[in-house]
Amino acid sequence: MAGSTHTVTNQPPPLNGYDVYGADQALVAAVERHLDPGLVDEAHSELSALGRAAGSAQVQEWAAQADDYPPKLRTHDRYGHRIDEVEFHPAWHRLLGKGVGAQLTAAWSRPGGHVRRAAGFLVWTQVDAGNCCPLSMTHAAVPALRADPDLAAEWEPRLTSTIYDRELRPAHLKAGALFGMGMTEKQGGSDVRANTTVATPLAEDGTYELTGHKWFCSAPMSDGFLVLAQAASQQSKGGLTCFLVPRVLEDGTRNVFRLQRLKDKMGNRSNASSEVEFDGTWARRVGEEGRGVRTIIDMVAATRVDCVLGSAGLMRQAVTQAIHHCTYREAFGGKLVDKPLMRNVLADLALESEAATALALRLAAACDDDGEQERALLRIAVPAAKYWVTKRCAPVAVEASECLGGNGYVEESGMPRLVRESPLNSVWEGAGNVQALDVVRALQREPQALNAYLQEVGQARGADHRLDGAIKGLLTDLADLDGAEGRARRLAERFALVLQGALLVRFAPPQVADAFCASRLGGDGGSAFGTLPHTLDLASIVDRASPQT
Repeated sequence: MAGSTHTVTNQPPPLNGYDVYGADQALVAAVERHLDPGLVDEAHSELSALGRAAGSAQVQEWAAQADDYPPKLRTHDRYGHRIDEVEFHPAWHRLLGKGVGAQLTAAWSRPGGHVRRAAGFLVWTQVDAGNCCPLSMTHAAVPALRADPDLAAEWEPRLTSTIYDRELRPAHLKAGALFGMGMTEKQGGSDVRANTTVATPLAEDGTYELTGHKWFCSAPMSDGFLVLAQAASQQSKGGLTCFLVPRVLEDGTRNVFRLQRLKDKMGNRSNASSEVEFDGTWARRVGEEGRGVRTIIDMVAATRVDCVLGSAGLMRQAVTQAIHHCTYREAFGGKLVDKPLMRNVLADLALESEAATALALRLAAACDDDGEQERALLRIAVPAAKYWVTKRCAPVAVEASECLGGNGYVEESGMPRLVRESPLNSVWEGAGNVQALDVVRALQREPQALNAYLQEVGQARGADHRLDGAIKGLLTDLADLDGAEGRARRLAERFALVLQGALLVRFAPPQVADAFCASRLGGDGGSAFGTLPHTLDLASIVDRASPQT
């Protein structure tokens, strides 16, 4: 029998066996705020079921396994035949099946679907962000496919299904399907108009043969992909066009989809991101020739909202882990959570998390409303939110890890996985400059977008003098848009912060709104977390964000 040199004490218990959704007061309040009252009870029940799964030790173990055993590329079978498949750990399939079963691809098919799905997506991201990538793209493909009613009628029931079918076979034989997307190429990156992949028309109307490549194609085992290519047609205008590329053709043969390699990514390791080449690849046109960006832009907008949701989820999990640790860990004669300086750090992190959640759910609510006013608001609010919230994710994750001390730097804590994941959403679906410039374009080309934004934040005017001052300062910045490109990031940041402040002033507890406006809008806070004014009610802010309900 081995001897014992000491007794293990002063260690926090594992954070599992709890409801990730129900423990998030800010998220629960946002769902109640944005849903029709008749839908709230049903939504709470569904989301709590998903939250309990997300908080279970079993699902957390699946997430660790999926990250520890990343996907492997299998280009050929044992006999030398090209197969171009990706092999995943069984935990990946379990996670993805849970996500599909929780209707995280089914926002378009039920009342309040975007708010309900957004809350679920925010919860499920906290388990494993990797499997949320195919869930996001499948969800986002629906509005793009609606550019072709026949394609939408064929594919939408599969994409919004709650059945996960992992087998590679013709889509018409499957009860559920997943979608991916391929836009960028080596020579162009975000400048998709520089794409060189060529689409040559075939005899059947609307069908083409693709030749070229995609530099980034995530979830390459999906059933279909929306891609951009240059249509080469002498009978029509041609140009950059959107196409649907099925992984398996209707007769059961594999489409030409040559996986060159998988990206060795810093984070998001459970998910496969690939380089793919097309060489006589069969495709179906979606929308008109030459209108590829216009056709796929709704898919891009939906995935950008998911980037905001995903970052909000990562921040929430990081803050949750930090508060949980400090609630149980003792140092210098008391609990860490009760130490004034640590409480300041935790409260500051909690503010960032709640503001991100409030903004993300507001975007989802606008997606549920088909009115012109809400669509105009999204035009400016989505790129501003995508710019700011995704950029705040990394510093939140790093600071939260530091709250665990050296333990937060150890893989077993789970914090390094959050840190590695935290920059991703700022890069995907258009990096920071792309988002900031999109805000400027909305200002210059769509005056109704600014009007919708000002009406939204105007509902909070008069409630907090610091918010009023920030709105006035923003209007001053907008008085002259000369040289706006060079200050686009500053504008995007201000748009996001003012909107977050307005939402918190209207809907959050007074202590939360007061602290946010003081530190983010009033200048009474430093550059690092933990620099809130000590006169604020910081204990209440931390208590609200605690997972101990």
